[in-house]
Amino acid sequence: MELRKSSRSSAKIRIAVQGCSGSGKTYSSLLLGYGLCKDWKKIAVIDTEHQSADLYSHLGEYFVLNLTAPYTPERYIEAISTCEKAGMEVIIIDSISHEWEADGGILDIHSQMAGNSFTNWSKITPRHNALVQKILSSSCHVIATVRSKQDYVITEKNGKSVPEKVGMKGVQRDGLEYDFTIVFELDIYNNANCSKDRTQLFSSRIPFKIDVTTGTKISEWCGSIGLTNSIDPVTLINSCKTLEELTHLYKTNPEVRKYDAELNSKAAILRSVVVPQNGFDNFTHRNHE
Repeated sequence: MELRKSSRSSAKIRIAVQGCSGSGKTYSSLLLGYGLCKDWKKIAVIDTEHQSADLYSHLGEYFVLNLTAPYTPERYIEAISTCEKAGMEVIIIDSISHEWEADGGILDIHSQMAGNSFTNWSKITPRHNALVQKILSSSCHVIATVRSKQDYVITEKNGKSVPEKVGMKGVQRDGLEYDFTIVFELDIYNNANCSKDRTQLFSSRIPFKIDVTTGTKISEWCGSIGLTNSIDPVTLINSCKTLEELTHLYKTNPEVRKYDAELNSKAAILRSVVVPQNGFDNFTHRNHE
């Protein structure tokens, strides 16, 4: 056992991108991946979607590993290991849903087992958990796409039981989202909402389009260190590309708040307006709330 000082630079991001067919899961994941490592040749796609990853080869020279049935947890684990050994920095699993309900997946394995249905889960759950642990312990950033379908509940209306839509449900074992750092949910118009975010980069939950800068923002968060470690606050202020980034920097770094003039100037540039006479007061007051 050895104690070490915590560091984000030691962390690897686990991202789930969930959506229905046509929502842009693969394309968005590729843009995220490039933003994370800035090198297409360091990105590998584990493709279970019948070579759909090749549709976006115009983006860059990333690698593809075609994974076919049976979609057992062990085959996913082997595929991840292959990508790691090849020196990849980002692994995109497209999609992880096959491990749950496709040919050779967990539900298929369970349906073919003899004996008690309930006790059989104790035999195959460890196999599923082994895949989750492989993702969590990987030396690479991991992005997993998850298919989703309309979810329903039965409600009572006028004395009758009727199905009612309650949103989209991911095709995977319940609770899988707990193992990911960030969960993006895409709608049919390719807009993303962040339903889980341990980085607090997307806490506003305002729909947006995933692009390369989304991955870059996450990468910078992973590699960031505190202001006490000799990073000049003014440099950090000037590195902000949006008001959202400047606001986040202001909220999370108390030392930055001492630089009113620099904050005010940068905010004015980002807003493309004249610097107000009272300095940075409007910004600081708003962000103290």
